[in-house]
Amino acid sequence: MLSTAILQPGTALACLPQKCRQPLSQLPSLSQWTHHLAQKSLSLRQSTSALSVLDERLSLASTSTVAQPRSTSVLESLHRRQVGRLKPQLVDKQGRMMLKNLTKAELHMWLEQQGERPQRAKHLWRWMYFKDHWICDLDETHGRQNGFGLDFRRSFKQKATLDGGLQLLSTHKAADGTCKMLFKLKDQQVAGAIETVLIPVTREGSLRPRTTLCVSSQVGCAMNCQFCYTGRMGLRAQLSTAQIVEQVVEAMRLASRESEAAAMGLPGAAPLPPITNIVFMGMGEPLHNLSAVLSAVDILCDGTGLQFSHNKVTVSTVGLVPQLRHFVQNSPAQLAVSLHATTDEVRKKIVPVNRKWPLESLIGSLRELFPRNPAKSHSRHVLIEYVMLRDVNDSLEDAHRLVELMRDIECKINLIMFNPHEGTHFTASSMEQVEAFRDIVMQARRVCTIRDSRGDDEMAACGQLGSLEEAPA
Repeated sequence: MLSTAILQPGTALACLPQKCRQPLSQLPSLSQWTHHLAQKSLSLRQSTSALSVLDERLSLASTSTVAQPRSTSVLESLHRRQVGRLKPQLVDKQGRMMLKNLTKAELHMWLEQQGERPQRAKHLWRWMYFKDHWICDLDETHGRQNGFGLDFRRSFKQKATLDGGLQLLSTHKAADGTCKMLFKLKDQQVAGAIETVLIPVTREGSLRPRTTLCVSSQVGCAMNCQFCYTGRMGLRAQLSTAQIVEQVVEAMRLASRESEAAAMGLPGAAPLPPITNIVFMGMGEPLHNLSAVLSAVDILCDGTGLQFSHNKVTVSTVGLVPQLRHFVQNSPAQLAVSLHATTDEVRKKIVPVNRKWPLESLIGSLRELFPRNPAKSHSRHVLIEYVMLRDVNDSLEDAHRLVELMRDIECKINLIMFNPHEGTHFTASSMEQVEAFRDIVMQARRVCTIRDSRGDDEMAACGQLGSLEEAPA
């Protein structure tokens, strides 16, 4: 089995099998290498990294190697060996491959199936994701430097599409600058919109302003957390990798348009700070859609495309323990756990999934995956989210229990002000109580912050996403 050393650029080549370390002119094709990987018990993260290394070597050899035989089931064989990672909605209703569903290594493999040269994958990838490109259609490259030729554009449209499967309906800006984007699914009859939120962040003493983008992974949510509006909708649809990635790409386009309008001095236009952070904290439980989310993270963090740092991408979960373990073992992105209570008695009432995976199971997994090591200042940590509900989970005894629960876990704790919505019977804790709670946690020498409430006047704040008029009774 390939070791995790394959993830390090300096050692990845050494981890390739002998036949993939021969002279460039004798390298195997990507499909042959994929067949070799299919015999190994590897995570997608390991195999994708290995494929990326070979991708680089094949690119160097592309001018001297002969065409390789095509495989008719490269992606299928890759999917078959990844239990729980089969991607939904790889093709559109016309049977065309939706390229935004594919990681770069998968794109390279698919293009090889079509008889294309290795450079084609990099060429497409940059036009899809590199700064200020973000194209929706290959015809947008016509007449531009390094654009695609007419013959390729025509043949490409018969078998693939750059469509992300979403249509932007509207944008709504709150008084604090928070901007909510509403999308609908294309080619799917699903009630309710997908909501994505841009949150500008400017803090005193901060080096530069930035924007955090909150993306959705589902339409609605099946977890039924009692204080969250989205949970009242129920689960209406899983989003594909393409639909998750398209939220980010469309947000980048919007930010670019806003900045251009502001530079031209158009009335009401205000530039958005650069999008630097992605949080999977919108509609849905991300780990309930694990396949699509893991691939989306791979795409977002690719260094030749959207270029987000793994340290700046956070995926949140209410505590689906098996999926949580799988995520941590297969992605270097950050994990956030929505804890929200310090006893099973309270948590099973407000976070129903606790009935299946109680605190003992959840906390035990976090201890194993994120062991506390005071001697290491840069250990991987988990973010603990805790919404403050008056007279439910905000007592000082809760604060002391939280400290005890986190005693052996490398973590940071984020206290969230409850954002009310129509029909809720919960109320927010007072700021005095929240600060007293925080002080107890900090006295135990744990990092503890209070999350600002942003965008609540446009129902864009944490726990408010969803369409009330379309929610089921």
